[in-house]
Amino acid sequence: MQYSRLKQETYIPRIVDVHVQALLNTFGGIELCGPRWSGKSWTALSFGESVTRVDEAEQIYADDPQLALIGDAPHVIDGWQGVPAIWNIVRHRIDDSANRPGQFILTGSSTPPESEKRHSGAGRIARLRMHTMSLAETGDSTGAVSLSGLFEGRFEPAQSRIGLADLADIMCRGGWPALQASGLTSPSTVVAGYLDALFNVSMPRAGKSPIVSRRIAASLARNVATSATLGTIRNDAAFDGVAPVEATISSYLDEFRRNYLIEELPGWDAPIRSRSRLRMKPKRYFCDTSIAASLLGVDSSRLLEDGQLLGLLVESLCIHDLLVYSSAMPESYGESLRYYADADGLEVDAVIELADGRWAAIEIKTGESKVEDAATSLTRLAAKVAANPEARNPEPSFMAVLLGKGTMARRRSSDGVYVIPIDTLGA
Repeated sequence: MQYSRLKQETYIPRIVDVHVQALLNTFGGIELCGPRWSGKSWTALSFGESVTRVDEAEQIYADDPQLALIGDAPHVIDGWQGVPAIWNIVRHRIDDSANRPGQFILTGSSTPPESEKRHSGAGRIARLRMHTMSLAETGDSTGAVSLSGLFEGRFEPAQSRIGLADLADIMCRGGWPALQASGLTSPSTVVAGYLDALFNVSMPRAGKSPIVSRRIAASLARNVATSATLGTIRNDAAFDGVAPVEATISSYLDEFRRNYLIEELPGWDAPIRSRSRLRMKPKRYFCDTSIAASLLGVDSSRLLEDGQLLGLLVESLCIHDLLVYSSAMPESYGESLRYYADADGLEVDAVIELADGRWAAIEIKTGESKVEDAATSLTRLAAKVAANPEARNPEPSFMAVLLGKGTMARRRSSDGVYVIPIDTLGA
């Protein structure tokens, strides 16, 4: 990996680094987008030769956006969304240079509302989504089992090394880069600061109420890892007997998405043109498990006392890491990670579908006691797909049960289903 002189000494390499390097070799600019404090700026600096921090002189750059572009390439423009006009200026500069690769790296923690005056940047600026750190990046997973390797038929058994108490600590700490070195800020302080900045600064800037924002987020935390309806969220967010209308709830969810607070998992069906892909309600997760824990007011000890909530956060953690690992695969696309549910009551937590048609089904469980049930659901799904004449690809590349706490990553001889503790999984 070719890092630049601006790389911080304490920078922890990220899975996305390989994509950053590849895109800089292809596009005139790239945008690293994702949650605040997820490490976008440090990743950008690791590849940049100069930097403009927009928030240090926002008014100056608002008066003359051209000033933000001054510097050696690749030039990092950190927090470009503070002055949205910078986007079009960058796009024009790339056009004027005949799309010379590797000129700009933009970072953004929110997406400005779509406007006719802002070009999409297609063909000039590649967009790369960043997440908080996965267990493989924080060192909490050995990464011995490769997700891409499973698609290629590569697998070696691996020993798990963490317990549920360790996992509860990890989920409450989250994947924030600033928290990975021991002795730094407490997790609760960092997450509270993140939420305060979102609810009291970002949401009011978008014309949203801090109180309503927090109540809707609390409802999402109560319903994390589910496809809760707008009506359910509306009832949860009621205050003094008055509930927001569903259109209001929808507008707040849109703003949460623009600020990368939530991830939405779309539904999956084997036929690529199936209507059910569009009709299934998305399942919602927070960008980091620590946010749900903070909004619900639980620490790791209380989490261990609530088996149902523990299971939901284990699912959230596994989905988070699957998003990171699957997006690193060259055959993945924007919605490669999905979930399955049908009218017969069959549900499978995660389906990874690649652009070339390969797919895999994954059930998520807290511990070993539910492996048999999970394997049954996976084999039912495989049988349904195999019997569907419209299925694009009737055979899964693999099926797996992903565990919060397991003993060893292994392959069951009875049905070929892999059993994989989350602390052994990697990209």
